[in-house]
Amino acid sequence: MADLDPNQLLDRIRQSETLDALESLRVEALGKQGSITQLLKTLGKMSPEERQAEGPRIHGLRESVTDAIQSRKAALERAALDARLAAETLDMTLPVDAPLAGTVHPVSQVMDELAEIFADLGFAVATGPEIETDWHNFSALNIPDTHPARAMHDTFYLQQGQEAKAAGTFDERATFSLLRTHTSPVQIRTMLEQQPPIRIIAPGRTYRSDSDATHTPMFHQVEGLVIDKGITLGHLKWTLETFLKAFFERDDIVLRLRPSYFPFTEPSAEVDVGYTIEKGKRVIGGSGGGWMEVLGSGMVHPKVIAACGLDPDEWQGFAFGCGIDRLAMLKYGMDDLRPFFDGDIRWLKHYGFAALDVPTLSGGVGVAA
Repeated sequence: MADLDPNQLLDRIRQSETLDALESLRVEALGKQGSITQLLKTLGKMSPEERQAEGPRIHGLRESVTDAIQSRKAALERAALDARLAAETLDMTLPVDAPLAGTVHPVSQVMDELAEIFADLGFAVATGPEIETDWHNFSALNIPDTHPARAMHDTFYLQQGQEAKAAGTFDERATFSLLRTHTSPVQIRTMLEQQPPIRIIAPGRTYRSDSDATHTPMFHQVEGLVIDKGITLGHLKWTLETFLKAFFERDDIVLRLRPSYFPFTEPSAEVDVGYTIEKGKRVIGGSGGGWMEVLGSGMVHPKVIAACGLDPDEWQGFAFGCGIDRLAMLKYGMDDLRPFFDGDIRWLKHYGFAALDVPTLSGGVGVAA
């Protein structure tokens, strides 16, 4: 300790002008051959009485030097950052030197638009597994065993489900045996897990054995569900009309509800939207050109409500569903569904969206590139 002046060492640390100079002092004092390290090594040779007297002073000096170095290092780094910020400038009004690489896929863009629109209407986004049980996908939705949708040529069944049936261990509520054919199972899972009132949309991938210009084995669907007291068809029609006006960004949207049949809704209705002919093409809006079917809807069937443990005499609701890919085609002018999944960079550049074009109702939901 006699050869080391603690005050002088601490002064040198406080007066260090650069990080390199500070690092040299750290090595000089605390490195393997540093002065304080050497002092610590002498403790082992001291008698117990000497160690009791010198130990606290040496350890205290090490802590003081360590704290001083850390404090000075932080100050030097802060000063360097301040100097850099003062010297560097960035003009945010200047255009970027090169266009952004990559685009947002129309399906992703439309999903964002749907979430934005329905969030303003008080709906939450719900998700569920793409591999489903027979009960969630069919039985809980009041779809009978003889319904064509259950046939092998319409639904992708998994080997594990077939093996469970053959072994006699199949449980339609627990055995994950098929790729979901719609996002309706998300409605069932939500009603089982959440007490009403419920207002959700369920976007996601679905799977059916179908393939042509307007159908693919995998496609995207969005479904909506409202469960509350006193819900009527009037609430359904207003919701769909408000949604379609916001999505197509037109106030002249005209709807027509045609009676139909779905096992999970009663009454059920196909929803048509009017269109006009502009420059030889069908454009959503008005009704001078005719009607186009865009989605299915209806009041949730009492059996579906009861299957989820709710009293259909107390709770009512409506549901609707449509293809996200079809919505994109109608809004942005695509005429073939298959290129959606081809991964052709030329198609993506033409129909894709800039990554920073975040859809909002107040600022518009974007225009295809």
